[in-house]
Amino acid sequence: MPQTGRGQDAQRLTDRSRASFGDPDADRPPLREIDKERFMSTAEQFHVSKVTRSYWRVTFDNGPVNLMDPDTIEQLGELIGRIEDEPELTVVVFRSDKPGYFIAHWDFLSDSARVAGMPPGPTGLHPYLDNFVRLSKLPVATISEIRGRTRGAGSEFVLSTDIRFASESAVLGQFEVGVGSVPGGGAMSRLGRLVGRGRALEILLGGDDMPAGLAAEYGYVNRVVPDAEIEAFTDAFARRIAGFDRVAVAGIKGLVDAATLPANEEFAPGLQAYFATAGRPENRPFVQLLFDNGLQQPDGIETDLGKAIGTLRQNFERP
Repeated sequence: MPQTGRGQDAQRLTDRSRASFGDPDADRPPLREIDKERFMSTAEQFHVSKVTRSYWRVTFDNGPVNLMDPDTIEQLGELIGRIEDEPELTVVVFRSDKPGYFIAHWDFLSDSARVAGMPPGPTGLHPYLDNFVRLSKLPVATISEIRGRTRGAGSEFVLSTDIRFASESAVLGQFEVGVGSVPGGGAMSRLGRLVGRGRALEILLGGDDMPAGLAAEYGYVNRVVPDAEIEAFTDAFARRIAGFDRVAVAGIKGLVDAATLPANEEFAPGLQAYFATAGRPENRPFVQLLFDNGLQQPDGIETDLGKAIGTLRQNFERP
């Protein structure tokens, strides 16, 4: 019988996917943008708003839950190159307009062969890692304005930015262990430095969702801001940085980077472990079960993925 809807998603997974990446300023008037453009390729994922010459806002847009995919890797690399080449830029805010989602995670149905065949980036690393390393070392301040859920690849993205402000509705997590894979985008190295070894292992081995308040307590994010205020709060902070001398901002950031960021060599083993573990045949039936329950859809299992994976795993019979 032909499959429809979520059943087709599960079948596509079987046929195609083996490597899934896996305030006081509340009264401020609406943002005045001196220039606005869309940074687009085929999927039109990044919308760049030049608020001022020294301040950009980037809104990510890819499907109903903001999935990362091969196009994201290519577009993000191009965007980072533009940021690197912009002499007056001092601060960039990354955000989402998707209700309930910042970046859900990697797209399980994406073309794994295309990802595996990508040439190295400027750092010599696979472009998925290269993007995050270059993002973390930009000579500008980068801020994640996190509303809603950001897990897996989305978590790895925000961990690569300098500052993470989370709304009350934010949820973060690294759920990869629940689908039988090792996180590939540097979560082990970055979380270990941010929250400490024990808490990093709690996040990575538990694979559960972490609400914003607990994430702030652990150091996963900087602070929690009421949902109605986070845009104005982040904008005010970004404008403050944008008003400072770029040489001073870049100098401070570079010295903090040198003292705190993982060495580039730490990242490749994680991605190698990801490629070796993601998409193994013994885990496909469980991932198909997730699709049957609404994986990658705005409603259903995505709303409470960490809890759902734990519950389903305990009751799942391996083939």
